[in-house]
Amino acid sequence: MTAAKLPIAAVVYPPTLDIGAFMRRAAGALAASGVRLGGVLQHDARTSPADPCAMELEDLASGARFSLSQDLGSGSAACRLDPDALAQAAVAVRRAIENGAELVLFNKFGAQEVAGSGLREEMGLAASTGTPMLTAVGERFVADWQVFTGGDATLLDADVDAVLDWWRAVHADG
Repeated sequence: MTAAKLPIAAVVYPPTLDIGAFMRRAAGALAASGVRLGGVLQHDARTSPADPCAMELEDLASGARFSLSQDLGSGSAACRLDPDALAQAAVAVRRAIENGAELVLFNKFGAQEVAGSGLREEMGLAASTGTPMLTAVGERFVADWQVFTGGDATLLDADVDAVLDWWRAVHADG
């Protein structure tokens, strides 16, 4: 007898895909079908050519957006991820789980999560509470994702219909 897949899925994407835009389209389709969403999704905040790497996160429950990048000044080669913004994202995810979101979205399982930080703890919280979750994982991190989930999560193509089909299957089982 095979174990049932957890109510967790990751959209596997190549480096050439704008995964933030894809996840926002998928979230829009899920919301349009009546799913109560929580979690955070990434937006590029390219407001000027001087800052081509600026990023924002959107709290899906409230619609609030906040900067994920910190300004370290010209010439800095350090990580631009703002730890305060990451804490704000963690609070948004935890609040969504506590408030009974039907599905929690995470912008991605990336280098931070592979290294044991980022929103990895909140992903674990969603799994431990049985809250369905959807994220994205770059092709280079699929093996790390499989280790993190014990291989029990569903891998999806970057196709909105595939996401909706997965959700309908999860929702039907719930």
